[in-house]
Amino acid sequence: MVIGFVALYLLASVAVGLYATKWVKNSSDYAMASRALPLYMVVTTTFATWFGSELVLGVSSVFIQKGISGVVEDPFGASLCLVVVGLFFAGRLYKLNLLTIGSYYRERYGTVVEILMSVVIILSYLGWVAAQVKALGLVFHMLAPDLFSQEMGMIIGIIIVLVHTMFGGMWSVAITDFLQMIVVVVGLIAIAWIATGMVGGIDVVMAQASSRDLLKPPSLATPHDALFFFAALVTMMFGSIPQQDVYQRVMSANNVDSARRGPIIGGICYLLFAFVPMYIAVSAFTIMPEEVKTLLADDPQKVLPNLILGHMPVIAQVFFFGALLSAIMSTASATLLAPSTTFAENILRHFRPNMNDKQFLFSLRASMVAFTACVLVFALHSTDSIYEMVAGAYTVTLVGAFIPLVFGLYWKRATTQGALLSAILGTAAWLTCKMLWAEAFPPALAGLLTGLVAMVLGSLLPQVLRTRVKPSLHPAI
Repeated sequence: MVIGFVALYLLASVAVGLYATKWVKNSSDYAMASRALPLYMVVTTTFATWFGSELVLGVSSVFIQKGISGVVEDPFGASLCLVVVGLFFAGRLYKLNLLTIGSYYRERYGTVVEILMSVVIILSYLGWVAAQVKALGLVFHMLAPDLFSQEMGMIIGIIIVLVHTMFGGMWSVAITDFLQMIVVVVGLIAIAWIATGMVGGIDVVMAQASSRDLLKPPSLATPHDALFFFAALVTMMFGSIPQQDVYQRVMSANNVDSARRGPIIGGICYLLFAFVPMYIAVSAFTIMPEEVKTLLADDPQKVLPNLILGHMPVIAQVFFFGALLSAIMSTASATLLAPSTTFAENILRHFRPNMNDKQFLFSLRASMVAFTACVLVFALHSTDSIYEMVAGAYTVTLVGAFIPLVFGLYWKRATTQGALLSAILGTAAWLTCKMLWAEAFPPALAGLLTGLVAMVLGSLLPQVLRTRVKPSLHPAI
């Protein structure tokens, strides 16, 4: 019954993606859903993009190992990111009416910065999308271990996501995000209700969490602790702001108020609902204590799936895998579309500047196929956990792209030279600190601070590095 439900669900997702092609007449429709999404759809699509495998499987597994102090980046940093976007970035970016965040860097700093930032942004998506692919492989393998190895599950899963997203673009993502978030919310609440009944009440789950110090606040007793706590928080909070998927949701809104309010509401909802899979995972200590002990030593990401498959009724299994697949599919589809759009608009266009809109739309889809192949290779060869892959993805944009974005929007004296020095020196400082002093000082914070100083000094000193700023290469949108 569960496998049959999963098969039907995946077929329905592909059908919705194909149906969404009816609204795709040009590249703007494909990349930004015609800038027609109402507030409630902006909320669901921002919530859905964040609510992926790293939360259901990754965050819940880290939480039962390390408690609240281990999940600072996600969900706390992730939810604050969306709130910050709504408060300080959405309104300004929406009014610029550009196809990609990379185009902002071009119009503010010039072509060299545009290409550099676009490469940084595209590379950051490898880990994020690969995490969803690994999760899909895990789901297929756990549902039918005799039919699917985890690697085969990855291949099948990414093909389904590609077909689902490639034809309908942002319209496909927005519609399915809305439907999938209903499945996620209903499914996980139902699981939490069943788990509460099995253990004997909410107080039993909370007692387990308390006895294992899972709710203990992070230690900030020393400067070392405080620095690493702050670095963990800002990595995802700031590092995921200069990302194309966030930008696309802002630009897809039907007005500037929806663009501002959507991420704020989505971020608050994300933080509140993030505790549901953590709560379910804690209940496993009471329901299957010996299995949890074994899985914590082997693969903590399997605690939640094993709890559902081995100890809950079939209806709970249907709810869980429906919610899990919804979370993964919504995130994977959005994060395939974003880097593909960035590559086609901000890199490929420089080699083929005379593309008409039909040709550009084809290049968007072709770029998605190519990026999908790269992600699959990366996922098949990566040994990182889902949580580590997602957290690491944002560090690249934190040290390389965040400071130029903020200063470009809020400081008139920011220059091309400052942006280039910020990106180059910030990345160099991060990598150097990571290799030599990772235990003494947070590498991400080293890169961020170095990038900030380089931005200010590079902009105020005599200008040696200059780039002529070009107007938008894309037709009016």
